[in-house]
Amino acid sequence: MSKAKKSEQEPAGGKKIDRKTYDKELAKLHGELVKLQQWVVREGLKVCIVFEGRDGAGKGGTIKALTERVSPRVFRVVALPTPTEREKSQMYAQRYIPHFPAAGEIVIFDRSWYNRAGVERVMGFCTEDKAKRFLEVVPAFEKMMLESGIILLKYWLEVNPDEQTKRLTARIDDPRKIWKLSPMDIKSYDKWDEYTRARDEMFAATDTPWGPWSVVRSDDKKRARLNIISHILGSIDYKELKGEKIELPKRKIGKKYQEKEYPFKFIPEKY
Repeated sequence: MSKAKKSEQEPAGGKKIDRKTYDKELAKLHGELVKLQQWVVREGLKVCIVFEGRDGAGKGGTIKALTERVSPRVFRVVALPTPTEREKSQMYAQRYIPHFPAAGEIVIFDRSWYNRAGVERVMGFCTEDKAKRFLEVVPAFEKMMLESGIILLKYWLEVNPDEQTKRLTARIDDPRKIWKLSPMDIKSYDKWDEYTRARDEMFAATDTPWGPWSVVRSDDKKRARLNIISHILGSIDYKELKGEKIELPKRKIGKKYQEKEYPFKFIPEKY
């Protein structure tokens, strides 16, 4: 069975994982993700993966590492924008349910319905009563997901305050990263304790036997990505599908059609 073992080890202290080791291990995991993808499609599995965590904890980079070598038609990433006025008037879960997986799909939520337990609660976008009611009903909501055949995996990425500051500061002066620094990140920055309290109450209410939270130490982003992908592979029972060896057929160029002279408008070759 092509099934990666669950990561049981404690993260190594001090020295972060080096690029060479990271690339080597990630390539192995990518191969397993392709096998998982083929199995999910063949068996019609429905998988939902939720990523939550602190600002700057590395959710985006983890999702990119998870999806960069698989089909976007099977691995769908859902990152919903701020709700519209119409969506605000709907039942809270209504905007998320249409994105749930159908047979043969793995849906990855880059933040999810747990916004109500985190940013909405801390930043005052919902009332305290609504937040508490959400925590009361979400276990039953997730139980219905499982009863419908959905495999639910929930990950919380935890980063220490100094590393968070380092990462958020790095976004300010890097034109490749400035888009990651939202106005909400700035407003949320001095609310570490409030987010900690919200996280703890969320775990107490929603870390259930059928929908447990898996916590990831993400101070070392590369190590966190490898551990998460390995854990996902170890959480879904899959097998490698054996097929015939693929061989490219022989082809004849210029036998059936002669290429015409045409003044193609090639782009400037600056590199």
